[in-house]
Amino acid sequence: MEPIKISKSFRSFSPKKLTLSLLKPRSRSLNSPRTPKSPIMTPRRNSSSINSREEEFKEVFRRFDGDNDGKISAYELRSYFGSVGEHMSHEDAEIVINNLDTDKDNFLDFQDFMKLMEKESEEEDLKRAFEIFELEKGSGRITPRSLQRVLSRLGDSKSYDECVAMIRVYDMDGNGELDYHEFQQMMVA
Repeated sequence: MEPIKISKSFRSFSPKKLTLSLLKPRSRSLNSPRTPKSPIMTPRRNSSSINSREEEFKEVFRRFDGDNDGKISAYELRSYFGSVGEHMSHEDAEIVINNLDTDKDNFLDFQDFMKLMEKESEEEDLKRAFEIFELEKGSGRITPRSLQRVLSRLGDSKSYDECVAMIRVYDMDGNGELDYHEFQQMMVA
């Protein structure tokens, strides 16, 4: 049997971005909460029973929902991270819950969880799109030349000067290139 794989999006936490991530490991406290079943050690169900993305998310959600009440509490969030060897303070867990909790009951229900997963999926797509526009892979920047090249491949040929002008609109630091943050701002505008 194959273990359930948890995407990397579950392994990083940023309250500002409303994503779950692992915090830097902290020392264990003597009063750490119980540890739920670790998803890494749980066997995967028959692949035919998990036939959709939502079903996979439900399976992951169940790993977080230690008491199977259909909601994830700050306590359960801490417990999950503890089960995978990471430690999260109760305050940090509450921040995550508060940032994602749409009905303000201090719990994450499955719909809240799905919104997080959709955001994560959108973020991954945006990163892949950014990488397509990079002239030098891994450089972290889109130049007018790289923009011109990709647009040309897409059948929308632009002059170099037109690409410079397009970048200038979202180039917040004025360096003549777009970094990922600037690209992200452009895509949501």
